[in-house]
Amino acid sequence: MSDSAAILVEDLVKIYPGGTRAVAGIHFSVAPGQFFGFLGPNGAGKSTTMKVLSTLLKKTSGRVMVAGHDVDRDPTAVRRSVGFAMQEVGLDDLATGRDFLVLQGLLYGLSRQEARRRAHELLELVGLTSVAGKRVGTYSGGMRRRIDLVAALMHSPPILFLDEPTAGLDPQSRLAIWEHLEQLNRQGITIFLTTQLMEEADRLCQSIAIIDLGHIVAQGSPRALKEEVGSDVVTLNLGPDGEKGAVAATRAEAILKERVGASAVEAPGDAITVRVRDGGAVVPEILHLLKENGISVASLSVAAPTLDDVFLKHTGRKIRLEAAQGDEVGQTLRPFLGLKKR
Repeated sequence: MSDSAAILVEDLVKIYPGGTRAVAGIHFSVAPGQFFGFLGPNGAGKSTTMKVLSTLLKKTSGRVMVAGHDVDRDPTAVRRSVGFAMQEVGLDDLATGRDFLVLQGLLYGLSRQEARRRAHELLELVGLTSVAGKRVGTYSGGMRRRIDLVAALMHSPPILFLDEPTAGLDPQSRLAIWEHLEQLNRQGITIFLTTQLMEEADRLCQSIAIIDLGHIVAQGSPRALKEEVGSDVVTLNLGPDGEKGAVAATRAEAILKERVGASAVEAPGDAITVRVRDGGAVVPEILHLLKENGISVASLSVAAPTLDDVFLKHTGRKIRLEAAQGDEVGQTLRPFLGLKKR
């Protein structure tokens, strides 16, 4: 892995007091300008990893570089280089949206004039200029997410950490956040995202890593990972005037395996399922072959592997409870962030 990476993680280990091994020697890198997804079930180690990367938590061992800075040797430089939007929004409900952002800018060391300019720029970016003079406490859930997101960008960091940024939002608000994140990424900002929404990761991320029980169990582009899971499934419902059941399945299997490379053909009831690579591309040929051989088709659908399939393949289907000890450092920080201990 190159030291020019925006984020470089080599053999990262984190063991909590009491012996809980939250992260067990993981490796990955994030290229500058990349939208990177970090996925995993509850208690897998993703939050611990993100806290180490953002200097909120000390690692046990390994090497971690963020924006070219070692998280142990120069944590201050790392903090100047990153923005962090946490899962639980921490806002001042009594401040107006504009004043809240200006204050964040001042805390980051901007002059008042620069903080005002930057606040205006970011409010326009996320469509909140019309409510900039209203108190944050009057904002909807989606608006609060947006103001919290741009607060992390007040000092123009090259790297943005997002911890489940659309959790709990309605579909319309979620879509708006996705569009803003895509725009930020197009501007060259490296984004490190954790999410439980596979649709979100599939749409936004150019590369993902899946962590489970402290280990990276899969890594690559969403497309490559989905292709590893298996073939597309083409489902054909037979027409009333065609052959049905075992006879149709036997003939279809022989025809399609020979001509389109089907890996499997099954006939549950009056439907035929065909497993092929790139189902959308071979559908015209499938229909032509079946019609040519007297097998009538009433309807057809194509289902491609999803990131949900990838996630379940590598992490299992059983929901696991998080470690009882929790994150001691995270619990300590919560009161200072205005949050209750869990």
